[in-house]
Amino acid sequence: MSTTSANLHQRLRAFLAARFSPEGEMGLHLTIGVCLILFAGFVFGELAEDVVEGDTITVIDAQLAQWFHTRAHPVFTQVMFFITHWNGIVGSSIMGVLLALWFWRRGAHYWLLVAVTAIPGGMLLNVALKHVFQRARPSFDEPLLTLTTYSFPSGHTAAATVFYGLLACYLVRRVHGRALRVLVVLGACAMVALVALSRMYLGAHYLSDVLAATLEGAAWLSVCVTAVATLHRRRLARGKPSWSERARAQARGGA
Repeated sequence: MSTTSANLHQRLRAFLAARFSPEGEMGLHLTIGVCLILFAGFVFGELAEDVVEGDTITVIDAQLAQWFHTRAHPVFTQVMFFITHWNGIVGSSIMGVLLALWFWRRGAHYWLLVAVTAIPGGMLLNVALKHVFQRARPSFDEPLLTLTTYSFPSGHTAAATVFYGLLACYLVRRVHGRALRVLVVLGACAMVALVALSRMYLGAHYLSDVLAATLEGAAWLSVCVTAVATLHRRRLARGKPSWSERARAQARGGA
């Protein structure tokens, strides 16, 4: 092997080692984040293309929407209305503010930055995507819920993905034990699934709408968490205190 090839091989090994190292400002956290962003973005694009071109997924959408509508039950309908209103714009905004206040009171300033970026930013992103695709909502002779806005992707599901995903990310870092962490992740997934089910059951969205919204929310949350984590690590790598440590020091100094 020539000297040039050996140097290139050594640099490649060093680059890969740095990308998969749990430490460092551009380490494993950034690699995982970028992979999640690319994967969710790619699958979202494929799904959106299928919807625009009227592929098989749109046939499944119509069949599933009709299946839910014909099997509506008054008691279950009330449960679905509760879930969908709880996770609507007002409910999601209130929960987002409460979570941000919790981060602020705990001195978790980087998580606070993620919250104030991811939650409102995700809502704005969803509105923009709705106007890009302009898909009509499911239509029934006797609808359970009537809305005039666009359908693709589901705003409720996207907001739930961002909020419960963010909450799960925070709790996974705080709880101890694999079992508890698994329960946190499963709980977040269950809440997102319930919101998605409520939107399909009530006839507000198709299956592809909620799937796309989940991918959209996951991609956007990955962007926000990865960006803030990288910012945090860059400060530490340059010998600067984290914002949380600086805030605690200021609080002690003012006491």
